[in-house]
Amino acid sequence: MSPAVDVTRIRANNPGPFTLTGTNSYLVGRGGCWVIDPGPDLDDHLDALVAGIEARGGAKGILLTHDHHDHVDGVPTLLKMLGGDVPVYASRYRRADHRIANGDMFGSVSVAATPGHAPDHVAFVIYDTVFSGDAVLGEGSVFVAPDPGALRGYLAGLELLKALRPRRIWPGHGPVVDDPVAKIDEYIAHRLERERRLLAGLEAGRRSIDELLDAAWADVPDQLRPAAAVTLASHLDKLEDEGQLPAGVERPQWPIPGMSSQV
Repeated sequence: MSPAVDVTRIRANNPGPFTLTGTNSYLVGRGGCWVIDPGPDLDDHLDALVAGIEARGGAKGILLTHDHHDHVDGVPTLLKMLGGDVPVYASRYRRADHRIANGDMFGSVSVAATPGHAPDHVAFVIYDTVFSGDAVLGEGSVFVAPDPGALRGYLAGLELLKALRPRRIWPGHGPVVDDPVAKIDEYIAHRLERERRLLAGLEAGRRSIDELLDAAWADVPDQLRPAAAVTLASHLDKLEDEGQLPAGVERPQWPIPGMSSQV
């Protein structure tokens, strides 16, 4: 049986349609803790992080799942507040001290590549516990940014996490996931169902962005429709790579300013 993972979640006060109830930051371990995704640069949030870090014997390192603003903007201020030489581990973040990639290990932490939401996205695995960032959320679904191979990479990342058979997932937004395999299966089925609806829309002659969103994302609230368009672009890329995309399809523009987390 895997050792228990000692976790404190500190949620930032930045709720919204893309951040849900706010960005989750995590402190893991004692006698020096890992800080996962310090979140936004908000005084009350960073004060709570510092207090928690001090109670756990200091910070041994900062781990970043990806470099979206709502996960990393607090890093420079937090480093100043801690006053020491705390290393930052990340795949792409410009201030990282250590560049990480799939399969890397440091201490009890291993890195799992989970691209899709962002090309630099990773999850952190500690024994039977996964810190999933925005690869898996506590509720709702994730938008997949249309980088080359993004949707295939995203599905592969979900399969990688599923193969680990974790006991718990602590997500970047939303509540803890206590049935991870079922949640991952739900995510894979959700993405494949979107693709099925999209293909049906294309077969029916729909070609514009709005028509395709109506075909495959009709259930999405208006405020999340721009994020759905981002994921639509990723689905269209995948269909094009597979030779399934007909001519004359309107493609969403990317990037879209202000975009940051789900659908």
